[in-house]
Amino acid sequence: MTSGHTTAAILTRFLPQYRQHHVLSPQQAKVAGLVCRCRTDALGSVALTCPRCQHQQTCHRSCRNRHCPQCQRQGSAAWLAARCDDLLPVPYFHVVFTLPHALNGWAQRHPEVIYRLLFHVVWQTLASFGRDPKRLSGQLGMTAVLHTWGQNLSQHIHLHCLIPGGAYDRQREQWHPAKSTYLFPVKALSRHYRGAMVSALRQAYRAGELPGITQPDDVDSTLKTLMATDWVVYSRATCTQSTTVLAYLARYTHRIALSDSRIREVTDRDVSFVYKRYAQGGSLEEMRLAGDEFVRRWLLHVLPHGFMRIRHYGFLANACRRKHLGRIRQCLNKTRTNNGHDRPVPASSLPAQVIHRRWPPQCPCCGLCALQIAPVSDSPLGRTALR
Repeated sequence: MTSGHTTAAILTRFLPQYRQHHVLSPQQAKVAGLVCRCRTDALGSVALTCPRCQHQQTCHRSCRNRHCPQCQRQGSAAWLAARCDDLLPVPYFHVVFTLPHALNGWAQRHPEVIYRLLFHVVWQTLASFGRDPKRLSGQLGMTAVLHTWGQNLSQHIHLHCLIPGGAYDRQREQWHPAKSTYLFPVKALSRHYRGAMVSALRQAYRAGELPGITQPDDVDSTLKTLMATDWVVYSRATCTQSTTVLAYLARYTHRIALSDSRIREVTDRDVSFVYKRYAQGGSLEEMRLAGDEFVRRWLLHVLPHGFMRIRHYGFLANACRRKHLGRIRQCLNKTRTNNGHDRPVPASSLPAQVIHRRWPPQCPCCGLCALQIAPVSDSPLGRTALR
């Protein structure tokens, strides 16, 4: 049961106080402003009228910002449906690469550089393992989604990767299936990932891409410490649960961090919300944060303008996905398989919270006609989405 509190209302209440002591980046200010104005008179509204029974209702425009918890349900649904259509009749692997918390400060100063290097290094690590003749000897495919948060809104940067269990040999037009239930050895992945990421960070610093880090000694000591610690890589075979993993990723492809349904109470001083403690078996607990601290944590997860947090690699890359998937399906001869992946997943089997919603909606009175749209008011900010 939801409490009725929203992230927009919390930001509206506590952001002015927060800005008295902190400076927001232009992107943070823009995102926070849009989220606060979402579905209010500030963005305008439309009148919906049924041509049959003349039922009328008013709908406020939404901001359609990818950080807003009230928006982009249709975007999430469309993304999930497209990815389900791309599923191959093979087991899938869910692999998570975590960035050590020692690099959180670097990510706050230079998020675009750090996130870009994370995508690049993770793909290079997996691609090199896939090309290895002793492993799969072919090209992998990967869909990766960047998450920057933990359940308690803390900064926890990690990359979720969904990978078909095998590699495609384009020269021989053969599919080489995965040889184990864990795709690649996790320890070997972790060491390769750690070495490649530390090397990439050092090169970025020497190239002047990290100007906010001004002490060379601190750079050397931090990277040396990172090389002496174990980096976390998680790998699990999803088998027939690939759609479940996709549905989990889809919930956060077009928004960030915290859904409004998790907010329990908002007072003049603080905010409380529920979160899962995975170390305690996923038990639900309540966290209470001061208003300023809630705003600070939420702003940590605002992405740089134009940064792509969903990326596809290998034979799943946008430029060649359709061609390669067709050839791989031919190699697999999917008519002889009966493992649940041999056809696209119908929309009726997708989770209810991400089913594509019809717009404009049906008339709630007669249910026979779609409501017709007629503008009522326009925002000085310009045209904004109606959904």
